[in-house]
Amino acid sequence: MPTLRCVAWLVLTAPLLAACDRSANAPGGARPPTLVDVEVVQAQVVPNLVELPGRVEAGRSVEVRARADGIIEQQLYVDGTTVAANAPLFQIDPRDLRARLQQANASLASAQAARAQTSALRARLAQLVQRKAVSVQEFESAQAGFRQADAALQEAQAAVARARLQLDHALVRAPIAGRAGRAQVSEGALASAATATLLTRIDQLDPAFVIFNPSHVAMDAMERDVSEGRVVLGPDQRVDVTLLLEGDARPPMVGTLDFSEAAIDPSTGSRVLRARLKNPEGRLLPGQFVRGQLAVGTLRNGMSVPERAVQIGEDESSVMVVTAEGIAQRRPVTLAGQAGGRWIVSAGLAAGDRVVVDGWHKVQPGQPVAINTAPPGKGKAP
Repeated sequence: MPTLRCVAWLVLTAPLLAACDRSANAPGGARPPTLVDVEVVQAQVVPNLVELPGRVEAGRSVEVRARADGIIEQQLYVDGTTVAANAPLFQIDPRDLRARLQQANASLASAQAARAQTSALRARLAQLVQRKAVSVQEFESAQAGFRQADAALQEAQAAVARARLQLDHALVRAPIAGRAGRAQVSEGALASAATATLLTRIDQLDPAFVIFNPSHVAMDAMERDVSEGRVVLGPDQRVDVTLLLEGDARPPMVGTLDFSEAAIDPSTGSRVLRARLKNPEGRLLPGQFVRGQLAVGTLRNGMSVPERAVQIGEDESSVMVVTAEGIAQRRPVTLAGQAGGRWIVSAGLAAGDRVVVDGWHKVQPGQPVAINTAPPGKGKAP
């Protein structure tokens, strides 16, 4: 029985003894270097991507204000809905304006009668003055009376036109098509043409504009890169803008830069760039803050690394590089955007650096590593 226990003990401890023997035979008893895949950084032509914060503005925005005096009788649209151009929005009490139009029409009729009378008198005196039956002075006085009556008639006609226009303004219509905001007045409120009472606001959301405010130093640097040939623009000089909308799984929105302000804002030291984007679904709303990625041509000697090689932290982004001594080293990098499954690196790497693409999560900075020289998909460390 004791013999059987000894045999079982030997069977169980044999693998452990063999492992200890292998560890003892390893140089210094250290772990073998971790096998990693690397990519050698090369200077090459890459997209020149610039990320900027921006603010959305409506393509057209109009404040609808009162152009006639009176009490608001009715709101004719629903707050926040899309309205067509010339659609009725508010009805102002038209009774006083109708009375003014009737008064203007009465003054017009009186002016017409006075003009007809002076015209007839001038015609009679014109015949009499030829026969010297009346004096020239009387005829000239009749002519002056006719001209005064004619001027009074024109003034009365203008008063009628103005009164009719005021009556038309009693029905407030949308000057443009777009999304109408909430009403700034309610039924029973007094609208004044003299103070231009604000009634509502209409924003045309398609197209939409995004306003960027880069510093003039950054703008000067970009323009200098283009003028000195480090950045090459396309033949059409177009700058595409891609909006990075957080939490939106739909395809990104792409537009073009259509305006660059030459003046510098003295209060902020910034310049204005404007992008124009199609917004048929209303995904962009006025006042919304977004981030835009501007594709400003291509860099002649840019650098990029695969997306999976980049470690993005809360404070900084970094990659793992392999030194000439075969030691893993963490290297902070500045990213300038993504293109074609790769991160564009604007700072932190140099041509010839060996960046760990696969296996960086298995090593720590300062740890020796071995570079996998097998073709992709073969000979990789498990």
